[in-house]
Amino acid sequence: MAHRAHFDYIIVGNGLAGLQLALEMASDAFFNEKQIALIDPSEKNLNDKTWSFWETEPTKWKNLPYKTWDKAIISTSKKTISLNLSPYTYKSIKAIDFYNYAKSELKNYNNFHFIADKVESISTDFQPVVITKNTKLRAGHIFDSRIPDEFYNANKSININQHFKGVVIKTQDAVFNDKAVTMMDYRLKDGAQTTFTYVLPFSKYEALIEFTYFTKNVVTEDIYDTFISAYINKYLKIDSYRIIESEQGNIPMTTFPFDDFNTKNVTKIGTGGGWVKPSSGYSFKHTEKRVAKIIENIKSGKIPSANLFKKKYKFYDKVFLKVLHDENHKGEWIFQQFYDKNDIKTMFRFLDEESTFFEELKIMTSLFSWSFIKAFFKTF
Repeated sequence: MAHRAHFDYIIVGNGLAGLQLALEMASDAFFNEKQIALIDPSEKNLNDKTWSFWETEPTKWKNLPYKTWDKAIISTSKKTISLNLSPYTYKSIKAIDFYNYAKSELKNYNNFHFIADKVESISTDFQPVVITKNTKLRAGHIFDSRIPDEFYNANKSININQHFKGVVIKTQDAVFNDKAVTMMDYRLKDGAQTTFTYVLPFSKYEALIEFTYFTKNVVTEDIYDTFISAYINKYLKIDSYRIIESEQGNIPMTTFPFDDFNTKNVTKIGTGGGWVKPSSGYSFKHTEKRVAKIIENIKSGKIPSANLFKKKYKFYDKVFLKVLHDENHKGEWIFQQFYDKNDIKTMFRFLDEESTFFEELKIMTSLFSWSFIKAFFKTF
């Protein structure tokens, strides 16, 4: 633990956002003389999740992906859509590889300090102060990844849970097509809800099989296990395998105004800052972009949270969530239309929030229906 009581910046939470922010600060000479603390009760020594994303060329993470794919499959009850992802590549990074990389990099800098402690509260009455279980630390600015308590209380936001369980299985025979990722397979359903199976084939003998819900309510762990087992047996036709890893999570897909909790002294980051894209749950590349914007803001003398979000994409996400909230069974149709009626560049640029108005018009045309018309006017 660092033997000091004041830091220029304190980062609360050593997850994806906190560590990406710290790495970006470490790589910029502007922060060489700044004292930066990272506070988390966890040592981050477990592989607790998998991050997947697409990009058109290798970036700073080029050595981290566990596996990459240039093809993808979308399966519905009506058709199978095969996608050539070029010029994009779909990539997966194991959390433990990212944690180990970030920690090893940051330990090369004397101005970064890892503090193993639990943050209990943050006070900004007189000056920014982080109150932990064991001490109090002052800061010039605080980056806080904790989800605001107000999110868990009754609120008027649209809230959908993207909840899932995944298992990595190992087989004796070469059963997987490791050239293509199954992004969504809707053939196995839990009633009239939006549920799908996600398959990441790491090799011909090993794959992550994940059963996912986009629903208001969550389920018990045995429900996930039942559907995962059924998918492996019925659709993958695998009789003999062993489970070598598992992961479980719940990603909020919500219109909750996380950015309302940003202040002059505190910036909410990560899931706690609304950095997870509400309509998809993807966060890795969106985190990278928002970290870059924060660094740009700090260096230009602006409040760190300035202009982190684009209003039009918030509106698009809200319309999508409204449809999914009111007519949850429509999820399969929505994603079939989205992936079947648009080219890869249009879809990925839209999901990356880099699309032109013409591309957005193509997306809207592909999803044109009474459900979206109703949701549009209710949202508007």
